[in-house]
Amino acid sequence: MSFFYGMFFGLSFGVGLVVMFARYENLRSRRRSELAKIVAAFARMTVQDSRKVIPSEFYPPWVLTWLNHQLKKLWPYINEAASELIRSNVEPVLEEYRPSILQSLKFSKLTLGTVAPQFTGVSIVESESGDNAVTMELEIQWDGNPSIALDIRTRFGVGLPVQVKNIGFTGVFRLIFKPLVDVFPCFGAVSYSLREKKDLDFTLKVIGSDVSTIPGISDAIEETIKDAIEDSITWPVRKIIPILPGDYSDLELKPVGTLDVKLVQAKELTNKDFIGKSDPFAVIFVRPLRDRTKTSKVVDNQLHPIWNEHFEFVVEDPMTQHLTVRIFDDEGGVRAAELIGCAQVALKDLEPGKVKDVWLKLVKDLEVQRDKKNRGQVQLELLYCPFGTESSYKNPFSAEYSMTALEKSFKTPGTATETVDLQTAIQKKKEVIVRGVLSIVVLSAENLPKLDLIGKADPFVVITLKKSGAKAKTRVAHDTLNPVWNQTFDFVVEDGQHEMLILEVYDHDTFGKEKMGRVITTLTRVILEGEVQDSFPIDGTKAGKLSLNLKWTPQLVFRET
Repeated sequence: MSFFYGMFFGLSFGVGLVVMFARYENLRSRRRSELAKIVAAFARMTVQDSRKVIPSEFYPPWVLTWLNHQLKKLWPYINEAASELIRSNVEPVLEEYRPSILQSLKFSKLTLGTVAPQFTGVSIVESESGDNAVTMELEIQWDGNPSIALDIRTRFGVGLPVQVKNIGFTGVFRLIFKPLVDVFPCFGAVSYSLREKKDLDFTLKVIGSDVSTIPGISDAIEETIKDAIEDSITWPVRKIIPILPGDYSDLELKPVGTLDVKLVQAKELTNKDFIGKSDPFAVIFVRPLRDRTKTSKVVDNQLHPIWNEHFEFVVEDPMTQHLTVRIFDDEGGVRAAELIGCAQVALKDLEPGKVKDVWLKLVKDLEVQRDKKNRGQVQLELLYCPFGTESSYKNPFSAEYSMTALEKSFKTPGTATETVDLQTAIQKKKEVIVRGVLSIVVLSAENLPKLDLIGKADPFVVITLKKSGAKAKTRVAHDTLNPVWNQTFDFVVEDGQHEMLILEVYDHDTFGKEKMGRVITTLTRVILEGEVQDSFPIDGTKAGKLSLNLKWTPQLVFRET
């Protein structure tokens, strides 16, 4: 019996030890996991985050003081080398972005002065490409005394010696050390980029005069300088410096998707003309490269232009890149186009595969928004399509989506898996024609403005397909500001991608009609979703809305030859 008691006690004690050891290991594992999360959180801290955590009397840390001290000592040598490097590298970029109003744009003098930049922040960020890299971000502020002169010659043969003065710059530079290796200096290459441009101010002055007195020249030069900086060094663009021998082509900038943009319309634009109205057109880009910047058609004498134009852009980094829209007033070649306003959309705010309809408020400057003047709004439809995810959603602009079952049955075997270059894929998208039947149910309206002196209003709706010109209209609803129609209209649409629906609300009078407002929409959403029922704000009214039910029935889909 004592044997069994001893065996039972021994087993119990052994099991207890195992359980206690397991619980202790689980506790250690949880502690390690929590510590790893804390370390990861610190690794993701930005300069701004560290300033919130660390008291101001302990910031910046000693490393900033050491870096600034070393930079100050080395600055005379850096200035000499950097000045020559900037001249040789930036001058071709300025020539590439040179506006048509200028014949040449070169440096006649370039030195960065005696005042060194200051490091105001440093952080190590979590690698975006795995564990085989270290990413460092340095915040730099520079209020220097450089001596920079540009030798500018206009198309009219006028020479302008222009000084670039009062330069102030604040930005964050990103350094990526990749790949990490076992030999000194422990990384194979370093790539650098301007991760964030917080502030860039400078003054242009013609020697002996003021550049602002020459119409269009000042704005053209400023835009040229800013666009050159934007595309030559601003993230996701990066410069790669090999440290150890090897192939570092995988570090270079590569496209990861496409952005479909439909420029729909604008409203309430600022009038830039003394006689008549502005002649607006749009310039759109993700990166301001000449061959990637898209320009819309000019709409003459109109402050509420309708474009309905479709463009496509290459995306390299959706987490940091933006779509920029600039609206100009065309001057017919007499002088440079005048900027009405600009706007930006962050690509990280777009859900892949889902169309986003946005109205953007136009501002004078995207960086320093001191001007609060109303410059109008622009409407865009945006669709971000990452590469490799085409099968997870429907893209009405893709060539594959345009193919019917009959077309697919005749498709050459093996072509579905062939690698097609980017330009070929974009060209196929441009050739897509989406055909179908659009059923429109005009349900009702609400909060229409009172236009009649006696009574309320007698509203009716005129429906127009802009591209085909097909029209229809509802019956008149008498003496009401909240009419109900419930009328259905069917239209055969030959090109749904480029068609636009315009619904104009009128008040019927004995001697004519008076316009209340209008609703403009593309067919992208109904083509994607099949059926849409929604209330649309009526432009021209304070709170008016028009309720519609839209249904899309696809028919044969063709491709142009």
